[in-house]
Amino acid sequence: MARTESNEFKNGTSAPSFNLLNTIDGNFLSLSKVKGEEGTVIMFICNHCPFVIHVNDELVKMANEYQQKGINFIAISSNDVENYPQDSPKLMLQLAIDESYPFPYLYDETQEIAKKYDAACTPDFYAFDTDLKSVYHGQLDDSRPGNGKPVTGIDLRNALDNLLENKSALENQKPSMGCGIKWKK
Repeated sequence: MARTESNEFKNGTSAPSFNLLNTIDGNFLSLSKVKGEEGTVIMFICNHCPFVIHVNDELVKMANEYQQKGINFIAISSNDVENYPQDSPKLMLQLAIDESYPFPYLYDETQEIAKKYDAACTPDFYAFDTDLKSVYHGQLDDSRPGNGKPVTGIDLRNALDNLLENKSALENQKPSMGCGIKWKK
């Protein structure tokens, strides 16, 4: 497993807008249409990455919990499906069904959105306030495949709790780590 760290994304940065195919229902969704009333989490994930597979259950649990509090979750896959066909929209739909994703799973075919977010790895987590200003960009928690640490989502949970409680952004935001995004050549 190649390990890639997320790039820096400064707090206060506006979320780049998008209009992408939701593989779950076949409709295009814009950020303005799916942002949450209290905040928004954007996750760059994919089907085959062991780091994403490792946290899928927690992503579903967190989304179900925080969406009830007004924070919407949005997953985006930007991988090159020509060289990584396991990340194709058809298989994204199947994974969303199998994992009971309670959030849209969007396909960034041109990889333009991943570039706008300067996304580097899967998973890569971004949290935004009601004005779509960045309040967190970092890891879910310290758990990685094979390191024996439980998946708790504590880092992202702390960031979202601070957002809901109108507290300042977390000072210590550790980068996410996972498989590098599979860029087109």
